[in-house]
Amino acid sequence: MTPDMLARIAAARVEGRGVTLLTRLTDGAQRLWPDEELAPALAEAAEAALRDDLAANLTLDGEAWFIHPQAPALRLIIVGAVHVAQALAPMAAAAGFAVIIVDPRGAFASEERFPSGVTLNHDWPDDAMKALAPDARTAIVTLTHDPKLDDPALDTALASPAFYIGALGSRRTHAKRLERLGELGHGPEATRRIHAPIGLDIGAVTAPEIALSIIAEIVAVRRGPRRAAKAAA
Repeated sequence: MTPDMLARIAAARVEGRGVTLLTRLTDGAQRLWPDEELAPALAEAAEAALRDDLAANLTLDGEAWFIHPQAPALRLIIVGAVHVAQALAPMAAAAGFAVIIVDPRGAFASEERFPSGVTLNHDWPDDAMKALAPDARTAIVTLTHDPKLDDPALDTALASPAFYIGALGSRRTHAKRLERLGELGHGPEATRRIHAPIGLDIGAVTAPEIALSIIAEIVAVRRGPRRAAKAAA
């Protein structure tokens, strides 16, 4: 890899952009998508690799290419440093997510309760979410049951391209939540993005089981609608 290509990839990482490096195996020539125009089949493969975070091989017109995505880290923003969050954080980290716990209550969001490598944010959720600026590689989960904490986070989440938004609570709790979000200007089309009750229906009862159902649903949603539908069946 040339110094120029390394610098371009590093610059994309600083900017928070995902790119795909394509290497022609016959001579080592390299291209960077989407910064460079490619043949349609190569561009499609580069886009798929970046979307799925999976490297791939492609032979096109007799030439073999290695397609390697260079994506920013996936993020999971958890609002509420509760027992479910304690179980969910290490599961999410193991699945490749950078985990951020948002909770202004220092007694809950403490280093003693969460493993190293988890970022603790003690700002109020409205300020924290604005600063974190959720993007298309971000999942957001609210767990507090407290409208003062959950609602501001969901308000920002619904205005973002976050790929997953989930909220803990019963159907009755969620119905009241939808009323409040409606008063904030979020109609049914927007609020349908919220997964509630949160998690895949696996009969979860304990905090670790609920956490497992949540991370499973996040992965299912991220990997595509057909897989998500199969997982939920």
